[in-house]
Amino acid sequence: MLPEVPVFQLDDSLVFPPPHLADPDGLLAVGGDLRPERLVLAYSSGIFPWPAEGLPLLWHSPDPRFVLQASDLHVPRSVAKRMRRGDFEVTMDTAFADVIRACARKPRPGQDGTWITEEMVLGYERLHQLGVAHSVEAWQHGQLVGGLYGVSIGGAFFGESMFAERANASKVAFVCFVRQLSRWGIELVDAQVHTPHLERFGARLWTRAAYLETLRKAVVQPTRHGPWSFDAARGLTETAAPLTVDEPCRH
Repeated sequence: MLPEVPVFQLDDSLVFPPPHLADPDGLLAVGGDLRPERLVLAYSSGIFPWPAEGLPLLWHSPDPRFVLQASDLHVPRSVAKRMRRGDFEVTMDTAFADVIRACARKPRPGQDGTWITEEMVLGYERLHQLGVAHSVEAWQHGQLVGGLYGVSIGGAFFGESMFAERANASKVAFVCFVRQLSRWGIELVDAQVHTPHLERFGARLWTRAAYLETLRKAVVQPTRHGPWSFDAARGLTETAAPLTVDEPCRH
């Protein structure tokens, strides 16, 4: 029989247990709150909140971790085709509240309800106001049709969720966004847990130890506070190398 792994109970103190003490499913601690200081400490330590209905706030640090190096981005052919057609205009930090609430509403296969609770929405909106949480928007004919949001500290971006109302909308937004992160020197893109969707873009499973070591070096870099926008001087045909497919992003 495997030994029981303790799950830590958080109080008002701004402290987390070491991530390597998480249980086999990645659950590390319960309780606490979503104030900005705690969220920043959590992400900087390799920990993120993942609520479950009817339970106290849950904090996770899975092993392995799903990670994309921004300069290793792969662009699938179907996404490159939509980018060549110029179907979407992509922006950053222009509709954070709309993006996070659209992510909360979007049905997920195998999930009953959403983990993006109202408490989570308010917590990340506060982070956005502080210039630490960011959104990426895909627009079509002036309508928001896809996007994603997450948190950035130092040289790391921690992706939280994405949604699409049109085929490939969030994928195009993601490609444009990761290219921009690479230009800024933000190389570590944390996707948290494995999804076939992001594996197609080059994300890979890392051991928690490897992730935490890379994260330790990334978070000491200066943080680029928001609001963010794409580099205007790059123009509509700018690409970030090395990439599998070089296609323009409409900004």
